[in-house]
Amino acid sequence: MTHQFYFSPHILDNLIIPKTGFDVVQDIAEPRLRMYITARGIKTFFVRKRVNGRDTRIIIGKYPKMNIDDARAKVPSVIAAASVPRKVRRKKITFGDFANFFVATKIKRTPQSTAKLKRAIARMWAPIADITIDRVSVNDIISIHESIATESGVPTANRMREIMSGIFKHAIDMGYRQKNPVIDVPKFKEERKPRLLTSSGIRRIHHAIKTEKNPLFRDAFLMLIYGFETKSKIFKMSWRDLNLNGNTWAKRPLSNKAVDLLREIPETSKWVFPHWGHHLTDPRQAWQKVMERAKTPGTTMSDVHKFITRRLEWSADKYQLRENMNTVLTELL
Repeated sequence: MTHQFYFSPHILDNLIIPKTGFDVVQDIAEPRLRMYITARGIKTFFVRKRVNGRDTRIIIGKYPKMNIDDARAKVPSVIAAASVPRKVRRKKITFGDFANFFVATKIKRTPQSTAKLKRAIARMWAPIADITIDRVSVNDIISIHESIATESGVPTANRMREIMSGIFKHAIDMGYRQKNPVIDVPKFKEERKPRLLTSSGIRRIHHAIKTEKNPLFRDAFLMLIYGFETKSKIFKMSWRDLNLNGNTWAKRPLSNKAVDLLREIPETSKWVFPHWGHHLTDPRQAWQKVMERAKTPGTTMSDVHKFITRRLEWSADKYQLRENMNTVLTELL
C-alpha cells in the first residue's frame, strides 16, 4: 500500500531507503503526484495515467534536482499531454516487418535465443506476416492462437500470445494502430500436473547435475540447489555482489557448498554464469537432459527451488540462517 503524507523537503530527505526494489509514496497536497525511492537512494517524481488502455507511469523529474512545488505544478500538464490521442501514421507496415523490428529493438536475448524466436515467429505467424499491422483482426489472432496450441502446445501458444501483445502495444505507441486486438483473445488455461519431488529424487538430480559435461550448466544447476534462490536470481548473479570471505551474496548468507562452488568458478565476466556476452537465461533443454538422467522427467528448476526452500527454517539472524542452509543440504545430499 502506498504511504501518503504531505511532501516536504525534510520528510523526503529522510525517507527510509528500501533494501531491495523500490518503495512508493504519495503527496496529500497533490494526490496525483507520487515518488518512488530505489534501493540506490534515487528519488523520482511521477504520475500514473491510463494511456491507450494501459496503466502508465509518467516520469516528471528527479528529486532534489526538481523541487516539490515545481513537481506539483507540472502534474496537470503532464496528465493533459498523456491524454492527447496519438497520431495515426499514414505509412503502412506489414505485421511481419514490424514483428522483426520489435524483436531487434525491444527483446533482449542471447543471439541463439533471438534466432530461435525469429524462426518461431516466421513459422507460427506466417498467415498474417504480409498483412499490414493495422488490418490484423481479432479473428486472425484467434485462428493463429488455436493453431499454435494444437501444433505446439498450450504453454507455447500463451507465450507467443504475450509476445504478440507486446508487438501490438508498441505499434500503438508508434501510431500504427489504435487498439490492441490481443486483449480480446483469452489465454488458454494451463493445467500443470503436480509433481511429487522426494528427497531421493533430489539426490538423483544432484548426482546427475554433477555428471554434466558443460561446466557452465553444471555450476549454474548446482547453485540452484546450493543457493536457496530462484533461477532468475541465480542466473544473473554477478561477482560484485559476492563477498566470499564473508560468505555473503548481496548481504544474504551463502551455504558452505555455495561458497566452495563459487571459489572454483573462474571470474571471466561480470556475471558468474556468463553466456554469449550476457548472463545465462533459461537453459531448458540442458535441464531436461539432466532430468532424464536423474529419472525425474518433467521436474522444473522451480520445483527444485521450492522443494529446497520448504525445508529451510528462516531466521532474521544471517548466521543462524546460514547454519540452517548447511543443515538442509547436509540432510538432503
